[in-house]
Amino acid sequence: MPSTRRPPHGAVRRPSEGPRTPVRAHDRFLALEPERAEREWKRYEGTPQRELFRQLRERFLQRHAAPGRWALDVGSGPGRFLPFLGPSTVQRVAIDLSRAMLEFGRMPGRRAPAMGHVSWVQGDALRPPFSDEMFSNVALVGNALGFEGEAGEGLLYAVERLVAPEGVLSLEIAPGPGERSRYLARLPASAVRRLLAAPPAAVLPRLRPEGFRPEPSRHRPIGFRRWTADELLARWTPPSWQVLEVAAVAPALGADQDRLAEVARDPRAWSRLIELEERLGSEADRWPDAAAVLLAVRRGR
Repeated sequence: MPSTRRPPHGAVRRPSEGPRTPVRAHDRFLALEPERAEREWKRYEGTPQRELFRQLRERFLQRHAAPGRWALDVGSGPGRFLPFLGPSTVQRVAIDLSRAMLEFGRMPGRRAPAMGHVSWVQGDALRPPFSDEMFSNVALVGNALGFEGEAGEGLLYAVERLVAPEGVLSLEIAPGPGERSRYLARLPASAVRRLLAAPPAAVLPRLRPEGFRPEPSRHRPIGFRRWTADELLARWTPPSWQVLEVAAVAPALGADQDRLAEVARDPRAWSRLIELEERLGSEADRWPDAAAVLLAVRRGR
């Protein structure tokens, strides 16, 4: 009887122990099951690390909400960040290849009541079923660009065309494995909590002399492409585009679960940590090794 064991995520196994061959991102996401949609929703909640990563993304999107009627979340998954895309009066649209992701996002309690009506569209963002320059706010978060692999260039072009004049495009890339402060990593967790209760201006001089260390490399699916901030910034030049912000996600404590859990016990220290992460994330030296970089650009008239 043939084996029913599932192949590794992102690949198929040929008979006779043949080489692993890539599965197109399109096919991989079309086949996602409801359990994967639930895991995607929970990816940003349940631990201080996940809460930190979620809050940094939410605050970034809120800072760059552009006035206008329509907002689009490309590769939305279950719509985790939809409530933070555009002003409160905007009409939001989510597009994703996966029906399971969209159905999970529609479930009661998955979105803020104030978000209003959402249009859930199953479709391919490489060929979006929307008019050019239709959306004042467009988001491509969750590393969807990297997962497209070599098709990422086409996805980026398709998404750029959807942004209205003076509209904002916000997206996320994954340049490296991530990093964290060497100074904070050698302090006991309780000392980190006490230190971070101070304003970021008092903490930063202690971090910079020892620098930052990269996290261990993480597995990426076959075909994943690591975009860099520099290649996108070279693409987005005036007058066609104006760069609003570039921010590495969580370079201070990174994925340090123990120290993040200790800091989360003190609301003041947690608030100051958010400020510290955003201050450090704005520095260009933090972008090349970041596990995630957020970029926001405004389209010219």
